Amino acid sequence: MSSPTPCGREHVAVLRAALDAFEPSVPVAAAWGRRLASVLTAGGRLLAVGNGGSAAQAQHLTAELVGRYRHDRPPFSALCLSAETSTLTAIANDYPGEELFARQVEAHGRPGDVVVLLSTSGSSPNVVEAARRARAAGLQVWALTGPGPTPLCQLAHESLCVDAPFTSTVQEVHLVALHIICAALDDELGVADGSDLAVGDTAVPVGSLR
Repeated sequence: MSSPTPCGREHVAVLRAALDAFEPSVPVAAAWGRRLASVLTAGGRLLAVGNGGSAAQAQHLTAELVGRYRHDRPPFSALCLSAETSTLTAIANDYPGEELFARQVEAHGRPGDVVVLLSTSGSSPNVVEAARRARAAGLQVWALTGPGPTPLCQLAHESLCVDAPFTSTVQEVHLVALHIICAALDDELGVADGSDLAVGDTAVPVGSLR
């Protein structure tokens, strides 16, 4: 029988425990960000893949790279393969399900590029096949999963595993890991501290809000 869904303060307690367990992996996430800076500034590309909530997080990562994380810097080439609607539906219509992301990896990836694969189970067939195809194409394969070991971890060059009992908690910690990667990338590039406001935004005093 599955455990009841944590609610309220219990949700926060489960997340806190997962973050504490993940803390030893923080240096790995930061190292990924620093290495990613080298890949992207040399003209390489990041591909990101995930299903469901992990698809949204993959898109979050690519948005931070094409746009920015906190402070202004040059844009970098990053594609979320979960967001290519016409391509996804064409592949799903014409090929087996395992090809959904793998075919895109083969099309867009080049040796030395990075593919970030997010899967809370670590066993989604379309994500596992994407990892296999990425390795064959000479990409660096990084995986974010739930508790390991998983089939995805076995194929990835490096993995970050979140030891948590609930999918939602794993996804929440994955988002923290993605932000650590982005912050480390900016730090490696020497992006100067400054305002978090986007270009064109204007600070509005809290007291003036109605």
